[in-house]
Amino acid sequence: MSQPLYPESTPEIAARRKALAPKQLEAFHNFSRAVFAAGALPEKTKQLIAVAVAHTTQCPYCIHGHTRGALRTGATQEEIMEAIWVASEMRAGAAYAHSALAIDEMAHAAHD
Repeated sequence: MSQPLYPESTPEIAARRKALAPKQLEAFHNFSRAVFAAGALPEKTKQLIAVAVAHTTQCPYCIHGHTRGALRTGATQEEIMEAIWVASEMRAGAAYAHSALAIDEMAHAAHD
C-alpha cells in the first residue's frame, strides 16, 4: 500500500501545531484574517489570487483551502480555472524569462 506524499491535515496535527507554538499560531491566524478581509479588494478576488499563488507555490493544502475559500465567496468554477491559467502563464513566463541567465552563462563559457 502506498503512502500519500502529503499527510491529511487532521485535528491532531492542528492541535500539535498549537501546542508547539501557540503565540505564533494565533498571530498567523490573525494575520490571515486581516489579509483576506474585504478591503480595497473584495474577499472573492483575494481568494482567487490565493488559488493562483497556491498553484505557483504548489502547496496542496493551500490549493484545497483557497479553492474552498474562493467557492465560499462566490467564485465560479470558471473563475477559479482562469486564475489557475494565469498562474500557469506566470510560471511558464518566469521559466522563459530566466533563460536569460542560461544564455548569459553560455556566452561567458564560450569566451573562456
